Amino acid sequence: MKIRIGVGAAGAASTPEALGELVTAIDELGFDSLWLSEVLTGPVLDPLIGLAWAGASNPRVKLGTTALLPGRNVLRLAKQLASLDVLCRGRLLVTLVPGLTYAPERDAIGVEPKRRGAVIDDALPLLRRLWAGETVSHDGAAGAFRDVKLSPLPVQQPLEVWLGGNAPAALERCGRLSDGWLPSLGLLSRDELRAGNEQIDAAAEKAGRDPGSIRRILNLQGVIGEERAPSRSELPVGYLAGEPLAGSADRWVETLAGFVDDGFDTLVFWPVDPSPDQVELFAGDVAPHLRRSG
Repeated sequence: MKIRIGVGAAGAASTPEALGELVTAIDELGFDSLWLSEVLTGPVLDPLIGLAWAGASNPRVKLGTTALLPGRNVLRLAKQLASLDVLCRGRLLVTLVPGLTYAPERDAIGVEPKRRGAVIDDALPLLRRLWAGETVSHDGAAGAFRDVKLSPLPVQQPLEVWLGGNAPAALERCGRLSDGWLPSLGLLSRDELRAGNEQIDAAAEKAGRDPGSIRRILNLQGVIGEERAPSRSELPVGYLAGEPLAGSADRWVETLAGFVDDGFDTLVFWPVDPSPDQVELFAGDVAPHLRRSG
């Protein structure tokens, strides 16, 4: 199994200088992808704008986003993502998420948490039809429109869509509709991640899909070389949900190798400490061992 390693930028990395240094160093450090997440009320860049900027600065790295789907105009989102895939020549990686459920982000999204699943269920098939070049009419939870045909179309055909979420309904949706699952380590334990994989596999089989076609991607955040990472309550808004990891590089390798064994083929490192040292430590002392374990 080929192991892909990405790096996420949040918080202090959300400046032209810091993000520019990371984008420039990605090739040298051997990362496969750059990721930006979306938190409307957090001190982070808009992911689609930030990735467009990064893609113009680096013509090789893949561009990954965890973007909000609820609260967005589905046609505008389809157009934005297709345009970005065209401009970066097919390097876009798309994960759509329901969004956070605590204030002030909950209210800023504009869709109550209990209604977000229905919006995703309605919108994702529409996005696929629009990206395939169909003429689409629709009236449902994701909006109402008639006779819309998208142009330009994404370079990637099909443009894969991965989903976040760990509630039973989200896992069932992932198995039924998505091309991949992107949970966060620290929010879920290894046993819970295994159980999530099993639920996704069962939902895929029930929907007549091959569970092996659904990618497994894992977000992870923390500090390498420190015995204690900041607690979740100590992190600024904009970082992932879940408790960060800590410990030596060897401890990171030992922990993450288990998730590779469980079928996660893409790992995205979000350094809590934005200093270049952390990114370099992960690239030099952790990532090579994980690639070999795959």
